Amino acid sequence: VEAIVDALKKIESDKVSLEVIHSAVGMINESDVQLANASSAVILGFHSRVDGSAAELAKREGVQIKLYTIIYELIDEVKLAMAGLLDPILKENVIGSAEVKKIFELSKGGNVAGCLVTSGRMVKGRCRVVRRRSVLKEGVLQTLRRFQDEVNEVRAGMECGLRVEGFNDFAVGDVIECYTLERVMPNL
Repeated sequence: VEAIVDALKKIESDKVSLEVIHSAVGMINESDVQLANASSAVILGFHSRVDGSAAELAKREGVQIKLYTIIYELIDEVKLAMAGLLDPILKENVIGSAEVKKIFELSKGGNVAGCLVTSGRMVKGRCRVVRRRSVLKEGVLQTLRRFQDEVNEVRAGMECGLRVEGFNDFAVGDVIECYTLERVMPNL
């Protein structure tokens, strides 16, 4: 028991803390479940069994009992559970970028940027307009056209016309980047 408690206390994190409320040897019983319920804790058992009435009480009260036979699994799962308490990190993945070569005015108002896709691929979704390394607008691709056809994707080396929702002030040389946001579980 001491070895497991020491190993758990060695998990260092300045964002989440781990508190061992009680540690003992033997079967997991009703008093363990009541203590875990009162303190909103999880019961971790290592090479131990659960008393039948304790299992019933845990189910009724919503107390988690996790049993392990390998110490590294116990420690790794505690680390994962602690990391799960943290807010996920949003990671940005740039899918592609295009350079504005010409601006076309629409008769019904607004502008279409005639672009050459310089890298990756342009897809409908999140995008940003960049001019001289400063972001002018973050938004959504409103339309993406190849010749007269509305398309979902245009690959590198091809030309396209596009509109960004809520933005009409394109200039030749602007760069439009398409990107996605991915939720990544933070590390401790």
